[in-house]
Amino acid sequence: MTAPAPRTPPANRRHGFDLRSTALFFVLLAGVVTVLGLTARVVADAAERRPAWVFVLVVVGVAGCLGLRRRVHVARAARRAAAALDEAAREAADELETPAIPRQRPAAEATAGYDALTPEEFEEAIAALCERDGCSAVDVAGGAGDLGADVVAVTPDGHRVVIQCKHYGDAHSVGSQDLQRFGGTCFTVHEADIAVLVTTSDFTTPALEYAGQCGIVCVDREALQSWTDGTGPRPWESALAGEAAGWGTAGAGTQVQR
Repeated sequence: MTAPAPRTPPANRRHGFDLRSTALFFVLLAGVVTVLGLTARVVADAAERRPAWVFVLVVVGVAGCLGLRRRVHVARAARRAAAALDEAAREAADELETPAIPRQRPAAEATAGYDALTPEEFEEAIAALCERDGCSAVDVAGGAGDLGADVVAVTPDGHRVVIQCKHYGDAHSVGSQDLQRFGGTCFTVHEADIAVLVTTSDFTTPALEYAGQCGIVCVDREALQSWTDGTGPRPWESALAGEAAGWGTAGAGTQVQR
């Protein structure tokens, strides 16, 4: 006769009712309810006696909640700003490491810019070209009583250059009278080694002939474009080349025998 196998209780067998745990739970619950009731009663009494205090406490509580929320938004915005600044710093560092490639303006664009200038601004622009190309002691002397000397400078090789500027439109060419007035003062009064008349227009044939006789360099619109872009000679270079060959210069690359 075999003995019956002992029965194994199921693993998920539920525990029986625990009177001690249940009693402890209700005691704690009663304590919490009692504390909440006393707190509510104290708040009610305070509201009845000191309503202003309750209002202040409510305002402080609301402000605290809003302040906490605002601090969260501020912290988030600060993190975003820091990330943006970091990105901008990296881009600036990349720009500094990469050498800038200057853009050479087309000749027509450069000369079109001169058309929008006033005569005084045009004189300043010509003086800036002289400074750019290495001239020293550049002075804008244009104005009443200048006797034809709008810009005076010293070339890199030490020659004194006197420039008269004529800011004319396309329909107004520089005539021989303009050249004669300038020719009467540029060498004798201003003691020019090199005399230049530069214009945004062009020259009449008699004007070019007179300039060739007097040794005045004439820079018309096309020659001004080449000078501005650096694709042509500086006016004083044309004069020195003509003197070396025994010729006077009148216009861009046009030589007239003295």
